[in-house]
Amino acid sequence: MIVSQFTSGGSAWPRISLVVGAGVVSAFQVGKAPAALAAVQGDLALSLAAASWLISAFAILGALAGAPIGLAVDRIGARTMASLGLLLQAAGSALGALSPGFTALLATRVIEGLGFLCLVVAAPALIAGLAPIQIRDRAMALWASFMPVGLTVIMLAAPLLSIVTWRGFWFLNASILVSYAMLLRWGLHPPPNHPRPYRKIHQDIGEALVSPGPWVLGGLFTAFSAIFFAVFGLLPPLLSQRLGISNETASMLSALAIAASGVGNLVCGQLLARGFQPARLLNFSFGIMALCGIGIFSHTLWAIASYALCVVFSFAGGLIPVVIFDSAPRQAPGAELVGVTIGFAMQGNNLGLIIGPAAASGLAGAFGWPMVSVAVVGIAFVAALLVLPFNRRQLTEAASGQSPLTRAGGRF
Repeated sequence: MIVSQFTSGGSAWPRISLVVGAGVVSAFQVGKAPAALAAVQGDLALSLAAASWLISAFAILGALAGAPIGLAVDRIGARTMASLGLLLQAAGSALGALSPGFTALLATRVIEGLGFLCLVVAAPALIAGLAPIQIRDRAMALWASFMPVGLTVIMLAAPLLSIVTWRGFWFLNASILVSYAMLLRWGLHPPPNHPRPYRKIHQDIGEALVSPGPWVLGGLFTAFSAIFFAVFGLLPPLLSQRLGISNETASMLSALAIAASGVGNLVCGQLLARGFQPARLLNFSFGIMALCGIGIFSHTLWAIASYALCVVFSFAGGLIPVVIFDSAPRQAPGAELVGVTIGFAMQGNNLGLIIGPAAASGLAGAFGWPMVSVAVVGIAFVAALLVLPFNRRQLTEAASGQSPLTRAGGRF
């Protein structure tokens, strides 16, 4: 089980921040593809639809392996899995810099994606073990901000591409990941070895497969990720086209919009701590994202108004991951299956990362940018339907008197 450090909130924050930092440098690997999309497209003579697979390929293994990795976290420990995830991403990034062509580059992106999944499934278990009960909600909200913070920083670094080229950019990321893996091993001490009841893997998988909670969280994360990356995965080329600006400037404007998602993460943590209903926050967020999606891709709005809607879209989207991570212990079929439940959620996240950019680029290429908004609205509607079983499970657990804190599972 997760081993709480029983430290005061103040002394726990440095180690919690260290784990969040691992998420941030991992998010660099997601964001470097959109930031370098034009450079790779030009260097390898790719179409926009082909180049968009640099974003989607990152998530291929993650769309299949989230639940198994969650089981592995529950068995070998989150600290070990997090370090392994950083090193896998480093290896993929270094090999990508050396890749002779597009096919090889796509293969290295799959390796990076596997490492990313190892890290992001392990990190919530690490944080749950490090954070005392009184700060755990805020700690999880801080963790959920890793993606917008990482995407913002890496897109702001886009001007480096003109100096080091995209291959140098990949090497730089590899060196950052190796350094951070060493820092994480040094900063997090091995936990006490507490024995846990033996459970067969097929027993855990079977229990998770027949429980609605993991599937609902996976579906919600699929919808969120597909919508979010349909917009932000292709936002730099869209802004460059609509505003007539350079690719570097478009990446920086995209980064500023994505930063609003981090604000949404932190606001959601405060709202949950004050008793706001998670289901209402989900409905609000998906509704705002759908409305903004209509305007973002509309040719009738001024370009600057479309960009402002991107900021609002990003802020609203920031609420969703916090609700999902916070709800995982309540949605899990048992305390020992929180890791696999988070794995299901991240599997959905990766599936959405595959669907979103690929579908958006295909629709934009075939029918124009406004057609992307139709897909955004449709996916948001499906998400609203998934909120219904999500809310039923939340209410059932609340009535039973079990909290996410008493149901926390996994191994630190």
